[in-house]
Amino acid sequence: MLYTEIPSQRPVTPLLDKIDHPIQLRQLAKNQLVQVADELRQFILYAAGQSGGHFGANLGVIELTVALHYCFNTPSDRLVWDVGHQAYPHKALTGRREQLTTIRAKNGLAAFPAREESEFDTFGVGHSSTAISAALGMSLARRYQKDPCEVVAIIGDGAMTAGMAFEAMNDAVAHNADLIVVLNDNDMSISCSTGGFAKHLAAIWEKGQSVHLHEDGTAYIQDYPEWDYNSRLHCSATDAADNLFKAIGFDYFGPFDGHDVDHLVQVFEALKKRKGPRLVHVYTKKGKGFEPAEADQIKYHAIGKLNAQASTHTAPKYSDVFGQWLCDEAAQDQRLLAITPAMCEGSGMVQFAKQYPERFFDVAIAEQHAVTLAAGMACEGLKPVVAIYSTFLQRGYDQFVHDVALQNLDVTFGIDRAGLVGEDGPTHAGAYDYAFMRTVPNIVIMAPKDENECRQMLHTAYQYPGPAAVRYPRGQGLGVDIQTQFTEMEIGKAEVVAEFNTQHEDGITILAFGSRVSVAVEAAQNLSVEHDITVRVINMRFVKPLDEQIIQRFVDVTQMFVTVEEHAVMAGAGSAVNEYLAKAQLVKPILNLGLPDQFLAQATHAEMLRDCGLDAKGIEKSIKQAWLNVVQLV
Repeated sequence: MLYTEIPSQRPVTPLLDKIDHPIQLRQLAKNQLVQVADELRQFILYAAGQSGGHFGANLGVIELTVALHYCFNTPSDRLVWDVGHQAYPHKALTGRREQLTTIRAKNGLAAFPAREESEFDTFGVGHSSTAISAALGMSLARRYQKDPCEVVAIIGDGAMTAGMAFEAMNDAVAHNADLIVVLNDNDMSISCSTGGFAKHLAAIWEKGQSVHLHEDGTAYIQDYPEWDYNSRLHCSATDAADNLFKAIGFDYFGPFDGHDVDHLVQVFEALKKRKGPRLVHVYTKKGKGFEPAEADQIKYHAIGKLNAQASTHTAPKYSDVFGQWLCDEAAQDQRLLAITPAMCEGSGMVQFAKQYPERFFDVAIAEQHAVTLAAGMACEGLKPVVAIYSTFLQRGYDQFVHDVALQNLDVTFGIDRAGLVGEDGPTHAGAYDYAFMRTVPNIVIMAPKDENECRQMLHTAYQYPGPAAVRYPRGQGLGVDIQTQFTEMEIGKAEVVAEFNTQHEDGITILAFGSRVSVAVEAAQNLSVEHDITVRVINMRFVKPLDEQIIQRFVDVTQMFVTVEEHAVMAGAGSAVNEYLAKAQLVKPILNLGLPDQFLAQATHAEMLRDCGLDAKGIEKSIKQAWLNVVQLV
């Protein structure tokens, strides 16, 4: 059925309510699976409306998920989901149905498959393109243990653009592994799929034939009628010499209608009778069964809670600040080229892509390639800007070190989603970028206290003739006025932003980085009044090069230093301050505040900051406790 509204009341789902384990699904007659799929779609619509979260991808794999759990003996057989955007139906069918409305909330279900949550979640995910490697590892391990089972990796066409997926497929053929790869082809990642691989899939479709399976597992080719697949016609490859998967060494079957649950069951049952590396190509539609999502798949990639109150905060998002800066800087310098690994919308680049299409490069889900592509452009005298999430830059770290920094190339990195990211949880938290970047020579690292400083830092990074990074948080800014005129900052220079109760000679100096500057000021003001001491706050601005002079300037009037950052304490910006004090042989009490040495479960951003003691009250409390110890020592 086709639905047009997200239900606010739980739908009636009599068959689905009986399924608390896939065994109960497998006890149903095949002719009941269509009803199960329809009830599951209604329930996913309801649950996503209650919790918010990923939407279109989940609706697109309803029938596929039902067929997989019906045909394979999960959890003994292994299902490995790539990315995890589409795992809600899987969770609903594996004993977590009534918890689904808690997904992404504090103490609720994780946003993605998580091994600690269920034995059915065979591999923890969040980043794309890992499923085939993980599934191959499971298959080879079970072969070695002489306890074989069916292992199925489910991966989207967008995720297949990452080199890691093809590395795994190549290795699977080398080992003649018993592995099934289900290619869920919806012509999408988060943005539309692009590149040669998308064209190859289009060519397969346009051949007008599919490789089917008899019940005994033997294959045959059958013509199929023209399907509603017009989204691919613009990028067809009419002279595809062969099927890429077959050329690699996989047995290829498909393409099949991924919304025909009866046919999918037939395919999977026959496929189990074969061995070796097998790939099943299915076509699905993101948002299937919900009319608005089918019409606008990008908008409905994820949704907010159905009854959530609209925010009255009108400040722009940091990604929008980046996007506007990108357009403004490009208008002044024709050498600027912009690169994104499949995150055009998320990184705020839509307007730039429209305004400067010849200068915009969406490389698909290929973070390593994105970084080295920028390095190559810089070699030719251009000035590339890489827009990338902190958590995804981790995937291009070798390229960041070896291809950009080692050669001291002029590449600017706009690093979004730095720090905690709330409901997306630990897989997407940008908690480690200070640490993994600041150890690398030649790099300049900046962290803005607000959206205007973000704009000016991006300009400063762009003007710097070498690798430079600006890391900024997810979400909206503080609401400060943004100056349209660019102001280039002096590299490595911090600023004093607040001093309270200055009549005292000695006191506390807070060295605050990025998003924690404003709350550090609030905490400092309260501390100065309660303890009648001088408290100053320095907006450090630069993690590298660190402003050592400003630290030296206040050493004699500081009884205790405090560093505050929305980043892991270990090896973070505070550690850089510690290193300087040790190098300069300056012995002062110092308190480092930041994220603890653990992966933090999902909650709202505010809840996570509070739990980590990084909101104003938490910072004040921690400093107060440390200050009392300092006073006692004196």
